[in-house]
Order: sequence, then structure tokens, then C-alpha cells
Amino acid sequence: MQREAMLIQLGYAPNEALVKQIGEITENTSGYGKIEKHIMDLSDHLKVNNAYIAMSNSTKHFKIKIESPTPELAEEAHEKVARFSEKFKVALQKLESKETYYILGFEE
Repeated sequence: MQREAMLIQLGYAPNEALVKQIGEITENTSGYGKIEKHIMDLSDHLKVNNAYIAMSNSTKHFKIKIESPTPELAEEAHEKVARFSEKFKVALQKLESKETYYILGFEE
């Protein structure tokens, strides 16, 4: 997928800096080619839970942010993230005391 199209799908307005940032993130994500489609699909599935995938500003990773207004929606979002990780063998890092995960990449 083209970087500009990925940015648009994730809700960003493409510009030179964001294209560069998403390029660095995809290069830093191990096995990115194997999980790219699944990341975009997860992004779509999480929207109903007030959760989304974004680019981290502090690391070269995609992050999953869960900002659900109810505990039930938040729990459902965490379950979707867990299923995504298990089904597609994607390594995640859960941040302590935050409703945020970093997508580290494909686990072989």
C-alpha cells in the first residue's frame, strides 16, 4: 500500500514529514509486509470501540490507542487487539498504566 494511502486510511492528511515518519515506522516494524493489511483491518474494526491505530511520536512504531467511553467497549477493544496479535502472530508491547499498545512486528 502506498504510504499516502496508509496515512489517509489512518486519518492523517499526508505531507512530507508524515510520509517520512510512516516510512521509518514501516521499516522498523519487523515483517511489516506480512501484517500490513491486518493492521489496516484492525484499524477499521476498532473504530466502533473508540479505539484507533496511530503513529507514535516518541518511538518508530504504530500504536493502538483505546479511548473507549465505557468499560465494556474498552474490554471489547482489548479482546480485538489480543485476537489480532494471536491470529496474525504480531508482537505487541502494552504500556503500563495506559490504554496503549505498540505494534512491534511479525513474530516468526
